[in-house]
Amino acid sequence: MLKIDNLTHTYANGTRALDGVSLSIPTGMFGLLGPNGAGKSTLMRSIATLQTPTGGSIQFGDVDVIAEPEALRRTLGYLPQDFGVYPRVSAYDLLDHMAVLKGVSRKGERKDTVESLLQQVNLWEVRKKAVAGYSGGMRQRFGIAQALIGQPSLIIVDEPTAGLDPEERNRFLNLLAEIGENVVVILSTHIVEDVSDLCPRMAVLAGGKILLQGAPGKLMGDLAGRIWRRAIDKSELEQMRDKHQVISTRLAGGRTVIHVLADSNPGAGFEGVPGGLEDVYFSTLSAARRAA
Repeated sequence: MLKIDNLTHTYANGTRALDGVSLSIPTGMFGLLGPNGAGKSTLMRSIATLQTPTGGSIQFGDVDVIAEPEALRRTLGYLPQDFGVYPRVSAYDLLDHMAVLKGVSRKGERKDTVESLLQQVNLWEVRKKAVAGYSGGMRQRFGIAQALIGQPSLIIVDEPTAGLDPEERNRFLNLLAEIGENVVVILSTHIVEDVSDLCPRMAVLAGGKILLQGAPGKLMGDLAGRIWRRAIDKSELEQMRDKHQVISTRLAGGRTVIHVLADSNPGAGFEGVPGGLEDVYFSTLSAARRAA
C-alpha cells in the first residue's frame, strides 16, 4: 500500500504544483488523470524520490519514502514521460548495463533477467538493434523492461501512451495490465481511455489538488441520468454555455455535439446518454473551473 498524506510542493518561482494531495493506493493498477500542468509529473517525481516535496509524507509499506529514498529505490520501477538513450547501444547491451546499475551483479543472473524481460515486452527479435532507432511504441516497451529490472513492487509510468498508434497502445496497455496483477502500478495520464480500460481505482488531479477519487464504475454510476447530449451549430455554443453547464464539446459531421450536466432534461433537442468516464473527468474539471 502506498499512502500519500497532505503532500505539497512549491517551486522556487512560487508555483504551487501540489496542494495537499492525499491518496491511498493498493496493489493493482491506479489511474491518475489530469490535464497538462495539473501536477501529475511533480507528484510522480516526488514518489520516485527524484525531488523532495515541500511538505507532507509518503509511505510505501514500512518505508518512509522522504526519509529513506534509497530504500524505496530498491523496490521501484519508473518509466518517466521522456527518457534518453545512448544513440548506438543495442537494447540488449543497454538493458544489461541498467541491470548492473540496479545491482544485478552476477553475470548469469543478469543474462537471465535481460533475456526474460526482452521476451516479456516482445523485443527479443530486435534485441541487437539500437534503442535510438526504435519506434515510439518499441521505446515505451523498452522503458517498461528497464522499469521491471529487480522485480519492483512499486511501478510508476508517466504518460506512457502519448503519441502511440492504436496497435502499439493496445499492446502496451495489455503489458501493463499483466504487470499490475501483483504490484502497485501508478498510471499517470491525460488519456481517459487508458484509465477506463485498465484501472479499478483512479483519481483526478488538477491545479495540484485531488478533485475526485474512487472506482471508475461507481463514479460513472453517480452520473446516471445527468448527462445530456445535443448537436448544435457552432454559432449556438456560447449561448448554450450561458444557459447550461456544458462539460464537453466535439465536432461530428460538421456540427458541434455538446454534453451537458443537469439533474433533469435541459429542454427540446437534448437526449440522455450514459455517463462515461470521459464525462466524469470533464464534469469534474468543469466544476473546479466554476468554483475558481
